[in-house]
Amino acid sequence: MQSKGKLGSVVAGVIAIFLVLICLFYISFTLVTNHHEDKAEAYATSVAGNAGVNSDSYRMAYKSYIDSISREKVYLGYTFAEVQKLGVGLGLDLKGGMNVTLQVSVPDILRSMANADGNPYFEAAIAQTDSVVKATRSNDYVSIFCQQYRKLDPQGDLSVVFKDQVKRGDSYEAAEAALKQEVKDRVSSSTNVLRNRIDQFGVVAPNIQELEKDGQILLELPGVKEHDRVKELLKSSANLEFYETIPVNEFQGSLMELTAMGRADSTGNGRGLLDYFVHTANPYNPIMVGTAVAANRAAIDSIISSPAARRLLPSNVKLAWEVKPETMEATDTATGVTRRVDLYTLVALKTANGRPALSGDVVTSASSEFDQMQGGNYVSMNMKPDAARQWARITAANIEKQVAIVLDGQVYSAPRVNNVIEGGRSSITGNFTTDEAKDLANVLKSGKMAAKVDIISDTVIGPSLGQKAIEDGFMSFIVALVLLMIFMMAIYGVIPGLIANLGLIFNLFFTFGILASFQAVLTLSGIAGIVLALGMAVDANVLIFERTKEELRAGKSVRMAIADGYSNAFSAIFDSNLTSVITGVILLLYGTGPIKGFATTLIIGIICSFFTAVYLTRLVFIIGEKSRAFQRLTFTTPLSKRMFVGAHFDFLGTRRASFIACGVIIAVVVCSFFMRGLNQGIDFSGGRNYVVQFDHPVKTHELQASLAPLFDGAQVSVITIDDDTKVRISTNYRIDSDDPNVDDEITGILYNGLKNEIGSMSLQDFSTTNEAVGIISSQKVGPTVANDMRTDAVIAVLLSLIAMFLYILIRFHNIAFSVGALAAVAFTAFTIIGFYSIFYGVFPFAMEIDQSFIAAILTVIGYQINDTVVVFDRVRENVGLYPKQDFYTNINNSINSTLGRTLMTSGSTLLVLLCIFILGGDAIRSFTFAMIFGVVIGTCATIFVASPVAYLTEKRQGKTRNAAVKA
Repeated sequence: MQSKGKLGSVVAGVIAIFLVLICLFYISFTLVTNHHEDKAEAYATSVAGNAGVNSDSYRMAYKSYIDSISREKVYLGYTFAEVQKLGVGLGLDLKGGMNVTLQVSVPDILRSMANADGNPYFEAAIAQTDSVVKATRSNDYVSIFCQQYRKLDPQGDLSVVFKDQVKRGDSYEAAEAALKQEVKDRVSSSTNVLRNRIDQFGVVAPNIQELEKDGQILLELPGVKEHDRVKELLKSSANLEFYETIPVNEFQGSLMELTAMGRADSTGNGRGLLDYFVHTANPYNPIMVGTAVAANRAAIDSIISSPAARRLLPSNVKLAWEVKPETMEATDTATGVTRRVDLYTLVALKTANGRPALSGDVVTSASSEFDQMQGGNYVSMNMKPDAARQWARITAANIEKQVAIVLDGQVYSAPRVNNVIEGGRSSITGNFTTDEAKDLANVLKSGKMAAKVDIISDTVIGPSLGQKAIEDGFMSFIVALVLLMIFMMAIYGVIPGLIANLGLIFNLFFTFGILASFQAVLTLSGIAGIVLALGMAVDANVLIFERTKEELRAGKSVRMAIADGYSNAFSAIFDSNLTSVITGVILLLYGTGPIKGFATTLIIGIICSFFTAVYLTRLVFIIGEKSRAFQRLTFTTPLSKRMFVGAHFDFLGTRRASFIACGVIIAVVVCSFFMRGLNQGIDFSGGRNYVVQFDHPVKTHELQASLAPLFDGAQVSVITIDDDTKVRISTNYRIDSDDPNVDDEITGILYNGLKNEIGSMSLQDFSTTNEAVGIISSQKVGPTVANDMRTDAVIAVLLSLIAMFLYILIRFHNIAFSVGALAAVAFTAFTIIGFYSIFYGVFPFAMEIDQSFIAAILTVIGYQINDTVVVFDRVRENVGLYPKQDFYTNINNSINSTLGRTLMTSGSTLLVLLCIFILGGDAIRSFTFAMIFGVVIGTCATIFVASPVAYLTEKRQGKTRNAAVKA
């Protein structure tokens, strides 16, 4: 058995060497990214000068620097863009920015696709579908619509309603599949439109993705400061236009004159329009004004929109940028360094009274195709009849000329017209990749993007708040790590403590390396997950060391005691870690945003802790087992030598008192539920949160008294966070309203209501989240998102309870253990919820039932099962060792023999949680408070609920079996 343990540890050592190399490889990308981002910040600071880091010039200079090196190979043959993706990024809560969930209206998409004039069933089916979706909170709008339409018109043919999407004769199933695909394509088109808008806005490394729920799009925009402008940008409808073009040589004189004016301007920098371009004039592209790097676009836009440009340029000329840059190599004249840069092309469009030749929702269908004869991708499109006639006229007047396809003011393609195109069917050729052809087809289908886009969830985090979160998270992390190391050495001695601490350090290193390999984003909740995983990692070492102490007391040698300690503790460590991983997986599946970040780091941390504690630390003991220092190990110190030795408490004898105490607690909680209810956060109720920073201490009750009358009867709450100069204001005022001006209205109400505290500050300064005083973060959760979160939370809790029950049943093959564990877990969860019902409004932080609270409940469930499994594992072992011992004595002895481990683990975990609670910042304070209370209750429930219930269930089973035998 020992040889197997040694072999396993040696194999683990080899694996560890490979893991170290792999983790070093991936972590190095983060270090390289940070190095170049620091250089970008230095460059942007020098460019911005006195304007500061919050200015547009700083933002554009920073983006320009990043763009300039994005295609340059900076490390091991990887470009900077690739290096950036392979590193660990910071989440919005650590760097500031916006997190927005958009809902593209699926009913509007169906309306834009349908030919339903005179069809009485179409709108009726839409109305019924809206009702069903609202009642059932289903995500499959198209399927429900097809069902409702079929009920209203059983003989109806969807190919008549959707003639461009559904083929005649298709079954309802095939029609439904075609409509789903078309809706998905149009949402993808909206996603692409939004991505291009965000890129043009200058956001570095945005995350834009389609969610599983019909029509929902998530946008994470780090570093954004102009939040209102971004919201308007996201909600505005896409505008598809077709323009004729005009050769640049027809107005070259005007461009030269405009350039000369800029050079002669004594207030400028001596550069005119054409001086900002890398290249000008191209005989192969007669409509090209020039190509420019991203950093110069703002200056060029300023010149061509100036009064001088409007006076000098022909009235029928409109200048627009092509959306896709051309990449080329260029040499920096100052440094002599050659790098790949993106060049954007400015082209000349021809207008008629300022309007395009054709605009609006004119394309009925578009698709990307591949030319089998000549090779290459092209786009095929069909137009509506009226548009087809206009298109024929436009193409007839522009043979051998270019016609530009423009979306949101950006040129997506400018194909040359070879002949008159009649009938509305056209093919657009170009040097398209497959993805580019597909994107252009989606652009053409989007038209004016008839589908309404609503912001259903919106979180804004100011950069100062993000910086404070980094400092708080890092401080809690360091302090927790140091205290854990001191704790292990104080309880188990210097050498065992150092070996356990070495395991913790490797655990951290492996966790960050694996996060880097997943290209994960580190958030404040993710840091909390890592810190909590550290606390739980100590549990494995405590189990091993406590078991080793038992073997030493049994008279075994140090070498044998260590080997048997690792061997006998393995099953308990495995079971307890697996139950926590199961909880983490449920969080990962049903959590959103920060909860997913917490679950990801927790799962990775637990897996790494199992490997380091069970195998790597064992390897260190094997290497040093023959040394004199190791042979004298006792795994005790003067502080812990007599701790819990020879404990003989009759825990089961107190079961009656325990059940009475539990009954009283349950009764008090039930009364609180009826009298006070629960303080639901906006995650579950819908609403808005605003964090407001003042430059002096304020009193929350006075702020609430001044704000409440202004919100017209809506709920308003004001609580202190961090210190008495910062408050969080929550309200559900007009949360159901579709009015786009509600956010501005609420900001105005807050500004007026807090006027006495903010003094002469302007409304603009008050509402700008990058200021030191005023609103520094905001969050909006619409009722739809709140309903989804509430449903997912209930499912997650129920699933975790079922999973724990089944796992205990499978592992121990005894329903008594499952019933005992379930009773303890249910009591723990119920008590925590009740505690929050009783004490919300009493403590100086938010005690809300929200996603973070549910995450805490689920984590406590996993932790509490961890405790229970250790006791039950010892019961199972004692049954094998002492088969004639009665079950009552077995359980009492098992609790007493594991008491040291139970209290040591709880103590180490509480040590970590207190660090997070005190130092980790307000964002996770409620979460850690629930965890602290849960650890205390969970530890008590293992001893006073799980064990007595398991005993009584087994006793009842024994009576039933005896009765069956007698019968």
